[in-house]
Amino acid sequence: VQLQASGGGLAQAGDSLRLSCAVSGRTIGIVMAWFRQAPGKDREFVAALPWRGDAPLYTDSVKGRFTISRDSARNTVYLQMDSLKSDDTAVYYCAARQGGAYTYSAHYRYWGQGTLVTVSS
Repeated sequence: VQLQASGGGLAQAGDSLRLSCAVSGRTIGIVMAWFRQAPGKDREFVAALPWRGDAPLYTDSVKGRFTISRDSARNTVYLQMDSLKSDDTAVYYCAARQGGAYTYSAHYRYWGQGTLVTVSS
């Protein structure tokens, strides 16, 4: 599985951004996830979604603001980020694994390159 993330950029607090993750390779049975890493902090889980299924998982700090979704026809996973806050500033990574949705980055085998999101207050 190869992943290619895009869509980061500069935003103001309250704005919206949408990240995309293009997926190539075998998608059967995989779970897609977004993680982020702010400067000086550990990589943290943001959201996850099975490739086939409608049971998204979110970290508490983004619930109600971020939405993970997929377009199977385009082999792309999205992270719609609304009501952005300065605390959302980080490099965002898409990741994939076979099996269940986990929140620990060590459980994910496949990673895309990061895309930087900077939110100014």
